Amino acid sequence: MIAVQEGTQAPDFALEDASGRTVTLGDFAGKNVILYFYPADDTPGCTKEACSFRDLWGEIQKTSAVVVGVSPDDPTSHRAFVSKYTLPFPLLCDPSHQVMERYGAWGEKTLYGKKTIGVIRSTVWIGPDGVVKKHWKKVVDAAKHPAQVFEALQAARG
Repeated sequence: MIAVQEGTQAPDFALEDASGRTVTLGDFAGKNVILYFYPADDTPGCTKEACSFRDLWGEIQKTSAVVVGVSPDDPTSHRAFVSKYTLPFPLLCDPSHQVMERYGAWGEKTLYGKKTIGVIRSTVWIGPDGVVKKHWKKVVDAAKHPAQVFEALQAARG
């Protein structure tokens, strides 16, 4: 399966959030959507990434963008993670990995020298028109990545 590509329409999705509400891509029509995929709630790298997005939240909002995290975790795990770190953005549940697969965020990766199948830490920036503006296919530094996303949003504003 071909992952999302810049310049093409982003695949729609319908996933449950921490409160059990179904969230779709259409819910964010007219906004820039930063859809980031991460392996697991409350793990070191994922916590650094989420907290960096949280710390930049006010600035990101000024660019008319929303941040949405996606992992295989369940609503209970997401609620605890959001509460523990005061995360101001929704976290969505993709336990079947269907959305992650469509977005190229599920597949073979190397972890500690071993090949495994799992979540590929990545981010997709979807424009207000639903078209993929940028795809960070493999995030190397989870803590610094949100700043890179913010820089891209700012650069696009001119």
